[in-house]
Amino acid sequence: MEILGIDFSCAVESLSDGKLPEKECLLPLISKLLGYCIVAASTIVKVPQILKILQHRSVRGLSVAAFELEVVGFTIALAYCLHKGLPFSAYGELAFLLIQAIILVAIIYYFSQPLGTKTWARALLYCALAPTILAGQIDPVLFEALYASQHAIFFFARVPQIWANYKNKSTGELSFLTSFMNFGGSMVRVFTSIQEQVPTSVILGSVLGILTNGTILAQIISYQKPSAKKEKKVE
Repeated sequence: MEILGIDFSCAVESLSDGKLPEKECLLPLISKLLGYCIVAASTIVKVPQILKILQHRSVRGLSVAAFELEVVGFTIALAYCLHKGLPFSAYGELAFLLIQAIILVAIIYYFSQPLGTKTWARALLYCALAPTILAGQIDPVLFEALYASQHAIFFFARVPQIWANYKNKSTGELSFLTSFMNFGGSMVRVFTSIQEQVPTSVILGSVLGILTNGTILAQIISYQKPSAKKEKKVE
């Protein structure tokens, strides 16, 4: 009994005999299910952030460089997983996150007018190189080097935002829900990556995601508390 690449046969057989499935059967099954849950959740993970910007018509407190680097990181990570032929449940969220990240950057550009020459140059350079990278039409050694660098890219994508939050003692228009889902997704992905026996470098990326997304989530919670207290005093 197999659905979407998930083999339920051992679990069904055990339950039909009135027994709990063995660990060797249960863990891979849970991993696959969680993997697809992450993929499903990824289709809306950045929607709260997009809606918050559109609602307030503001990108206050958001680091443009952070979101641009995120697009680059997702592009490289997705290309690598496609090139390695990993199961869709192990990386599927990257496709949806990349699409949403591109939309998010476009919206940030729109509300950051006028755009400088350097911004346009970065955007055009990405549009020129992204198709080649996603198609895997580059030297294998360079491809491995690019993937190795994407961990640094994701790390430095978060650093400007973390620093801006710390400096302003505010998280501006950052969405709590999006940050929470990013953090939770990274935690679950560590477990599924280990079960899917993906390369260690992929797992390392998820661990870095826990650290950086967790920091931003903590900042949102921390910097919103003083505001809440002030509002209560005014009331």
